[in-house]
This record gives sequence, C-alpha cells and structure tokens, in this order.
Amino acid sequence: MNFNINGETHQLEVDLRTSLLDLLRDHLGLTGSKKGCNQGACGACTVLVEGERINACLALAVQYQDRAIVTVEGLGGEPLHPLQQAFIDHDGFQCGYCTPGQLCSAVAMAEEVRRGLPSFVTADLSSDVMTLDHDELRERMSGNLCRCGAYNGIVDAIAETYAKEPA
Repeated sequence: MNFNINGETHQLEVDLRTSLLDLLRDHLGLTGSKKGCNQGACGACTVLVEGERINACLALAVQYQDRAIVTVEGLGGEPLHPLQQAFIDHDGFQCGYCTPGQLCSAVAMAEEVRRGLPSFVTADLSSDVMTLDHDELRERMSGNLCRCGAYNGIVDAIAETYAKEPA
C-alpha cells in the first residue's frame, strides 16, 4: 500500500485490518498521535486527512491509501506552527498526552469555520460571517478530551490563533 504522510510517500505491506493509528505509530514510528481510548471517544489520535480531522484509531489504514495525511509531526518544524507556539504561550497543556490531537483538531476546526460549516451552537445559520466565540470554539473542540483539565489554556491558544481571522 502507498501512503502520503506529512508530504512523504511510504510504501508498506501491512495487514488490511491495521488501523491508521497503528500504521503511524507501529510501522512508521510517528508516535505523536496517541492511543488514548482506542474507541474514538477521546480525540488523542486525531490526524488530518486532506485537511479534515479524523480519529485514526477508528480508521483502517487501507482506506487512506494515496490520500494526504498530516500528523502533528507534519504541522510545524522551525518555526513552529502558530498554534503550537500559542499552546506554549498559554500553557495549553499539562501532561501533553492530548496535545497532538488537540492541535490537529484545532487546525481542521479553523478550516471548517472558514468554509462556513455550522456547529450545534452556531447562532445564525444564514450569516455569511461565522464568529469563533468562546461557546462556538468549545463546541467544535468537544471531541478532544483533556484529562488534566487544561481547557482554559487550550481555548485561549486556539482563540488567539484563529478567532482574529475572518471566517
């Protein structure tokens, strides 16, 4: 199978039952994405597939052949992705276990807002301009859990990075 991960092509022979998360961690050594619950409930394994966020623990690797996959390792290098820097500046992590999933999810969430996709709490569905306020941000990030409770720093970091941008 051929995979495009973080801009690099990988040709691998893996069992068809291998999850995308296990492919990343066990076969490619990309351990940023975490295996938290392995049931799609915590979001620690969130990666981007062609810009959309998915839970890699629920995805079979075979489904994502030849598609552009970005893990937290592919978000930034030198310099850091602006969101990574904001997490540092706002202490958006404690143990850091959820951080890779939070980062990938927030990057995709910002793109969803730019495209005008509503959430459950979007107040005005007819508006061309979507505001990423506190409630909207928390709702959109609700699939990513933090056992340490660093939500205030996470929300502040995301707000600083994306709330200023026009939707």
